[in-house]
Amino acid sequence: MGYVKTAILMAAMTALFMGVGYLIGGSGGAVLALIVAAAMNAFTWWNSDRMVLRMHNAQPVAPGDQMGLHALTAELARNANLPIPKVYLIDTPQPNAFATGRNPANAAVAVTTGLLRSLSREELAGVIAHELAHIRNHDTAIMTVTATFAGAISMLANFALFFGGSRERLGLVGTLLMMFLAPMAAALVQMAISRTREYAADKAGAEICGQPLWLASALEKIAMGAARIDNHAAERNPATAHMFIINPLHAHKHDNLFATHPATENRVAALRAMAAQGGATSSADIRPPASSRASSARNGRQTGPWG
Repeated sequence: MGYVKTAILMAAMTALFMGVGYLIGGSGGAVLALIVAAAMNAFTWWNSDRMVLRMHNAQPVAPGDQMGLHALTAELARNANLPIPKVYLIDTPQPNAFATGRNPANAAVAVTTGLLRSLSREELAGVIAHELAHIRNHDTAIMTVTATFAGAISMLANFALFFGGSRERLGLVGTLLMMFLAPMAAALVQMAISRTREYAADKAGAEICGQPLWLASALEKIAMGAARIDNHAAERNPATAHMFIINPLHAHKHDNLFATHPATENRVAALRAMAAQGGATSSADIRPPASSRASSARNGRQTGPWG
């Protein structure tokens, strides 16, 4: 059902984009809008991962790193029957993570230093499994396209004031209303798609790591950290907020229209219900490399042996 809802919302986004084009330039404007959208999405499709990682100054993590982050990601990727994605680290104290890339063969998982310091090995496995679920479900491509559509609709709506065709069809007041309402509608559709895919990734991520409660515990810790610790790169690039496992900008208590993510308590409740029903079992002994475990033991750390 999640894929059906996403398809419907994507169709609504496309129709909205073409509708704005029609109001500006008639049927020719609608066709031109579709061509522009295709060109923008083609460019974003091929460059989105590099663009987003650069925005957050993400640094690559090589195989064999002392944290054991790459090894853990590789093992979870094998559980998910996925190619091993590139792994990146973002230097920010806010605990968070995201996935990007146009397809599973060209994907990346990025986690923050704050996440590594805050979570246990099991919780970190739950988070990475969630991001791998986004990759396997092709959510990274879907969210890239919707973000591009939302930006393009806002651009077209602002152009409407300078084109006579829209003023003739709508009048000045109608044109001004469109400038505000069209981007708002696009943002609502984008957020609805994001919320739909988060629930699906939680479920699939729990299946990949084998333990829904690992992810449930991680979500609670990340939500608390994100609510009190700023993520300056995300604040400078708010259009990327929907990509993170928890909204890096602010916290929402309800699944309201303007939330980019479902309410954390709702996600946790769904995962706990899944665990109670035996919806996932540990399919592999997911452990960090011995060097990482030894380092953790020497430091006497009970959680966050990764940072």
